[in-house]
Amino acid sequence: METIDCRGLSCPLPVVKTKKVLEDLKEGSIVTIVDNQMARENIKSLANKLNTTYEVEEKAGDFYITITKKQEPPEEDKGIDQSPNKNPGVEDNLVILIGNDKMGVGEEELGNILIKGYLYALTEVEPRPNKLIFVNNGVKLNCKGSDSIESIQRLEDLGVEILTCGTCLDYYDLKKDLQVGSISNMYTIVEALNQATNTIVL
Repeated sequence: METIDCRGLSCPLPVVKTKKVLEDLKEGSIVTIVDNQMARENIKSLANKLNTTYEVEEKAGDFYITITKKQEPPEEDKGIDQSPNKNPGVEDNLVILIGNDKMGVGEEELGNILIKGYLYALTEVEPRPNKLIFVNNGVKLNCKGSDSIESIQRLEDLGVEILTCGTCLDYYDLKKDLQVGSISNMYTIVEALNQATNTIVL
């Protein structure tokens, strides 16, 4: 069983190293070792995304994550998914990256009003984005005390994926205050942006 020691590595290196090994593995198990809860959650998210199973064991403050991959069935056995769009009204290729808790440059109060109005308006129009990604100061919009929580929660309920940068939450010491969406990592954020054919940056 291969072991990937990612202790001391910053985001997104633990995810990148683990994903590379899993992609080369046809069947079997690997162990990834990380030394912080954020990296642990990122590896767990990766395992879920790749349809693998995992077990987490904590030893002396480190997390040993055993990920097991089963061989995929032959292509002819997979079938073709002919189901309709899971989220009507959501455009699959549109991603919005929000890097500030205000909109535009100028008066702070006006910027607060504009971003609140923008997020509310997104709940009322179609097509809605497939993903909203919050980075840097923008993560504050998803945290306790934000005037936009209700709108962002509504968007999530409508099928929009809400991703919040974990490194940014740590930097601002806001992880405990996150109210909506999931904590993400830079690898997942880059992947989402690269796969989008239409990206809006605020």
